[in-house]
Amino acid sequence: MDIFRSRKFTGEEPWASKLIANMNGITTRLHWTDKPYVWHINDGQEVFAVLDGCVEMFFKIEGRIESTLLEPGDIFYASEGTEHVAHPIGEARILVVESEGSI
Repeated sequence: MDIFRSRKFTGEEPWASKLIANMNGITTRLHWTDKPYVWHINDGQEVFAVLDGCVEMFFKIEGRIESTLLEPGDIFYASEGTEHVAHPIGEARILVVESEGSI
């Protein structure tokens, strides 16, 4: 058993993470960042839940770039093959659930 205080979690570098659990190859990680990630497609599905801060999530639909603002409590689901990139507005803490080893 563990308790994680997400609002107190920080990292030495953007997208630093703390492994919360690995359940049969599905990882749950707590991330801290203050910088954008890179455009990517995960190796499978991804659940991206904003715990603290705000994140503008950019994604491509039929080649068009769209975005949405994610606030605390909001969840972004990337189905397999969804190209996306997260841009935090200031500091953000995010819970990510995805296949082990996914980018």
